Parts: sequence; structure tokens; C-alpha cells
Amino acid sequence: MSGIDPVVLFFLLGVLAGALRSDLRLPGAIYEFVSIVLLLSIGLKGGIELARQPAEGLAVDIVAVVAMGFVLPLLAYPVLRWVGRLPRPDAASIAAHYGSVSVGTFAVAVAYCARLGIDYEKYAPLFVVLLEVPAILVGIVIAKGLSRDTHWGRLSHELFLGKSIVLLLGGLAIGWIAGPEGIVPLDALFFDLFKGILAIFLLEMGLIAARHLSDVLRHGVFLVAFGLVAPLAFAGIGSALGHALGLSTGGVLLLATLAGSASYIAAPAAMRTAVPEANPALSLTASLAITFPFNILVGIPLYHRLALWWTQGP
Repeated sequence: MSGIDPVVLFFLLGVLAGALRSDLRLPGAIYEFVSIVLLLSIGLKGGIELARQPAEGLAVDIVAVVAMGFVLPLLAYPVLRWVGRLPRPDAASIAAHYGSVSVGTFAVAVAYCARLGIDYEKYAPLFVVLLEVPAILVGIVIAKGLSRDTHWGRLSHELFLGKSIVLLLGGLAIGWIAGPEGIVPLDALFFDLFKGILAIFLLEMGLIAARHLSDVLRHGVFLVAFGLVAPLAFAGIGSALGHALGLSTGGVLLLATLAGSASYIAAPAAMRTAVPEANPALSLTASLAITFPFNILVGIPLYHRLALWWTQGP
């Protein structure tokens, strides 16, 4: 057990407590605070590095990562629609979730790198922001087409002014404007306590995942299989792209983790507004009860090995 990151054990504690129907609950205000600190921490780290390395030098990386954000849901949709035989709205919604990203999974991967002393491109948090939106747009177009009935104004508000995007972009902007020296007084909260905050966040994620365990059984073998196979396939694409862009081992690991993750914050909110006929239980069960636990327990170490294979050879 000594090889397991303690933050992962907090997630397992939450799952166990939820499965045993413990009365353990994280107050809503605390969970909201923890989420805000995590998102700002990730944004600030990226902004500090952008202050050191202007975004103009990252143009190729930015275009390539955004392109991947459009491609992943297009790969997921046919599998969900024709193999899983899901209705079009449900297949499009799940595809959007799996093309978008999980900030929580990324935070665990960052903690994993820190624990093992793995260096990575410090502008990697920028990839989180870039990958949040494209897949959601693709999912909406697949589900509804370019319909006049789609409330694009309200949807744009959900996409670009949702909590996760505002905090990530706001953190990036603050870190970039203030620079490394200007952020020093805030280090104690946003950087020194990062793993402790992440542990509390994962405790709550474990409790939530436990509540969806019955849905896993209800929705059948295909959803479970997709929730396990899709992250592996997409992480392979992300790692290949990271290698092509010349990223370090840590950078390839983080991009693979993002590609293999599934959104459970931004995508559910946007799809609820744009595609209300889609069943949210399907997408949340797949992303939160199957893929999220798989990634933090098994996936990230696998993606690390994959990154080593790309960067150091077999």
C-alpha cells in the first residue's frame, strides 16, 4: 500500500463510506471552496509559466491540442451510436463528456508527477482550458445540428462563463499579470496546500462515485466497457500527440491524462442546457463512476509508462 498516493486513498475512503451508506457528507460550501481553490491553483500555475514563456511560442501546441479536442468526440460518437445503440442525443452527450476534460483527474496527475519528481512543461494547465470547450460544441452539433432552435446565447454563457472556465482563465490571467514574484504571498494557500485540498476534493468525489454505483449495473455492460476502453484509446492519442509536439515525459503523461479523462463539471452543465433530451445519468455514470476512478487508480500509472515508452523507447 505504500506505493499508493495518499490522495488516492482519500478517494477510496469516500467510495467505501458511500458504499456502506455512512452519513459522511462534505458540506456544500466546503466542496465549493475546495473546487474554487483547485481550479485557481491550476490556472495560476499555468499563468506564471506563460509569464516566463509567451503564448506566441506555443502556437503550434495550442492549435494541435484544440484540434484533438474536436477529433475525440467524433471518434467516440460512432461507437456509442452504432455499437452501443444509444439514442442520438445520449450518444452525442457522452461523446462530448469524453472529448472534454476532467480538472480533478488532471490535478491528480499533477500530484502524481510531484510525488515522483517528474518534470513537465509548466504551461500544461493551458491545455486544460483549451480542451474544455471544443468537444462540447461538437456534441451539440451532432445532437441537434446547426439548428436555429439552439439557444446559442445561453449556451455560450454556459460554456465561456461557467465556473470552471472563468476560474481557469482568471487564474491564468492573474498568474500571467502578477508573474512568479507577485504570486509569492499566495503560495501558502494555492500551492503549499494543494495536495491537502485535492485530498478533500477526492473524498467528496469518492462519495459521489459511490452514489452512482447502482447506475453502473443498471446501464449494462456496454457503458462499463466504454468507460474503461475509451480512456485508454484516447490517452494513446494524447500521448502520441504529446510525443509529436516534443513534450517531455511529464508533458506527454499530462496530455495523455487529459485526453483519457471525461468531464463531469463543464460538459454536464452545457449539455443540460443545449440537449435537455439526453439522459444525464448515462454520461455522469460513465464519466464519474467508471472513468474517473479508473484513471486515478490505474490509468495515470499506465499513461506514465506509455509516456516513458514514447520518450525513452521500449
